[in-house]
Amino acid sequence: MTTADASVERASGGASGGASGSAPGGTPRDPAARRDLPVRGMTCASCVRHVERALRGVPGVQEATANLVTQRATVTFDPAAATVGALVEAIEEAGYEVPGGAGDDAPAAPTLKGAQGTAAQSTDALRDVSRDPARQAEALREADLREHHRLRRDVILAAAFTVPLLAVAMSHGAIPGLDGPFGRWLQLGLATPVVLGPGRRFFHLAGKALRRRSADMNTLVALGAGAAYLYSTLGVVAPQLFPHAAHGHPPHLYFEAAAAILSFVLLGRLLEGRSRARLGDAVRGLVALQPRTARRLLDESHPTTPSHPARPSPSSPSSPSSPSSEEDVPVADLSPGDLILVRPGERIPADGEVVRGTSGVDESLLTGESLPVDKAPGSAVSAGTLNASGALTVRVTSTGEGTALARITRAVEEAQGERAPIARLADVVASVFVPVVVGIALASFGAWLWLSPGDDALATALERFVAVLVIACPCALGLATPAAVAVGTGRGAELGILVKGGAALEAASRIDLVLLDKTGTLTTGKPELTDVLDRSGLGDDALLALVASAERGSEHPIAHALVEGAARRGLTLDHPTALRAEAGHGIEARIGDRTVRIGTRDHLAHAGIDPEPLEPDASRLAHAGRTPSFVALDGCLAGLVAVSDRPAPSAREALAQLSALGVDVAILTGDREATARAIASELGVTQVHAALRPADKARILADARRSGRRVAMVGDGVNDAPALASADVGIAIGTGADIAVEAADVAILRGGILGVPLTLRLSRRTLATIRQNLFFAFVYNTLGIPIAAGALYPWTGWLLSPVLASAAMSLSSVSVILNSLRLRRFQP
Repeated sequence: MTTADASVERASGGASGGASGSAPGGTPRDPAARRDLPVRGMTCASCVRHVERALRGVPGVQEATANLVTQRATVTFDPAAATVGALVEAIEEAGYEVPGGAGDDAPAAPTLKGAQGTAAQSTDALRDVSRDPARQAEALREADLREHHRLRRDVILAAAFTVPLLAVAMSHGAIPGLDGPFGRWLQLGLATPVVLGPGRRFFHLAGKALRRRSADMNTLVALGAGAAYLYSTLGVVAPQLFPHAAHGHPPHLYFEAAAAILSFVLLGRLLEGRSRARLGDAVRGLVALQPRTARRLLDESHPTTPSHPARPSPSSPSSPSSPSSEEDVPVADLSPGDLILVRPGERIPADGEVVRGTSGVDESLLTGESLPVDKAPGSAVSAGTLNASGALTVRVTSTGEGTALARITRAVEEAQGERAPIARLADVVASVFVPVVVGIALASFGAWLWLSPGDDALATALERFVAVLVIACPCALGLATPAAVAVGTGRGAELGILVKGGAALEAASRIDLVLLDKTGTLTTGKPELTDVLDRSGLGDDALLALVASAERGSEHPIAHALVEGAARRGLTLDHPTALRAEAGHGIEARIGDRTVRIGTRDHLAHAGIDPEPLEPDASRLAHAGRTPSFVALDGCLAGLVAVSDRPAPSAREALAQLSALGVDVAILTGDREATARAIASELGVTQVHAALRPADKARILADARRSGRRVAMVGDGVNDAPALASADVGIAIGTGADIAVEAADVAILRGGILGVPLTLRLSRRTLATIRQNLFFAFVYNTLGIPIAAGALYPWTGWLLSPVLASAAMSLSSVSVILNSLRLRRFQP
């Protein structure tokens, strides 16, 4: 398997069935399998750790990562030792939910080609969800919608009881009849439906955490609200247990704190869920581009062969249907080789090749170009692109996760799910956060119980205990980095930039040197006619017409440039006869009654033609970055034609933007020194390294990194693979179809070289947002917890009620997400 093939396999998740492979000697190998599982119920960084720990405890699992923002777990495992069903069971036993039927008890798709038996057994099970991104997205959307409805119902119910409860509890005798036993029992009656109804979820989840000997955000909420509710219930039902109750001093009640804590946390999760839903807009937008169904042509798909027997018509099992019969099938049921009909105005459901019809296809999602691309038999088409004008019959070549659209979608999902190195500090803190907070709460309880004067010591200590528990917010810490990474990478995808993960995003923010490949990056990658120098007396156009006519039969890029240059001048070309080509030197052809010879100086000299009179002109053109070709007519020197790979229209602007960002630029190219210097001079670049091989580029890059520079390499993603892989950030400029085979950290799908400064600006903005989120989360918890514990009371007199503490905790995580969502307004 080539490197490119392996990359495609990795990008597609190996979802294409029927592949086979074996280790040397014919022994089937058990490939690593990778599976993305949707997980519902994660609310903080502690939940992420619990899911990862549960998955890693399954025999055969090699790696497992969970993401709080995308609500997904990515698992790499040995399919011979573990099944998807076992993974789902582990998640559910940990107290979380896997929606969408993803838990079919079948091996996941191999990331490398596995044995035929494994592929055959897993194909049908995988097809339902894994090979249909639209169906998977729909399952996740439905799960989110159900949870949103449940949360909204619980918030409304909790508010209906909590608002009057707050009014009663805070009236302090202002409402007649509520200052005595009736008012106390009324508070119990209003608080109980909130605690045992909408609040039951927190106690249920905290119980699950306790059974697995861990603690999370639900533990803090359950402890705080539960302690306040039980203390107050005892104060109503058995007031004699408290000092001085018999003397007309009943204990203080905290029913409003218990109900308000639960209500505010529920409201916070509702708002957080609505905000988090927007984080996945980029992925959902890509998935929505692929149709759910396709129009498959019967009896034409899969010609009758041993591997693909002809399909009979459903209406007539005993005889084949007419070639025009068709059926609507789910996209997941398509297979390579199927023929599908795509009518005008429909999106193409799978990657394929046109076999009949002509049309214009809008490929803006891949290329960014607004004009439709003409398609005819033999043209390749991509899933999700829009058929604009004519009907097309397409033979399917790739389906499901093998399509270009699915690979782009997966790249975005993986980028949103990957942790950035800056998140490590938050992960370390989150791993001990809940136990430390519970310890601080208990210490605060003990200190206030010991130090508080009078009979209110227990009530005061309990109030501080509850306030500490409910103000602590591991959610803000857990969301600080992944929320910003998700929005940043999603916004990048909308702008045609695929950043492959938080690590790449963070590295790109620190780049101070950009190394640029010349051909196809700074230049158009397509030679154009620049000069015609006639010495025959025929005139420039007449000479060019003869040259272009001779080159019509050649496939060389220079020949194409000469023919296109003649066409732009409106010249009439003839067909060559007796064409003879000498590889690497030139051609000779008969055009009418004339013999035309075009090529290098040696090509003419070999025919006895002296090129020396035009050598000064050829040298001048070469130093200007042109590639000259000598022309002879009927054995006499006739002139020169020159072509050049011109700078891309946006190259100068892109370099100016990089300079404004304080980034240095150098050109690396395998082209000649004179040509490279000419292009560099035209663009204002002073550092040039020419006549390089791929290994030379990697060496220059390594030297720059050793000198302390943070280096980005920009290239086409194939020829520059060694340098792209060894750079701090590899940036490939290509198309959507290239994304799976590029060795880069960033793929620019549209906009060309202008995407490079755009990538750096987006990464810097995203990292700034991450720092803001982390600063807020650390400051919030660092200040909030001591205030809630009453540590500042002796000097400031500040104490925080549990009600305000719960409101602050709920708003903290929402504010982190809202701050991250500001990245959606990032503009080029």
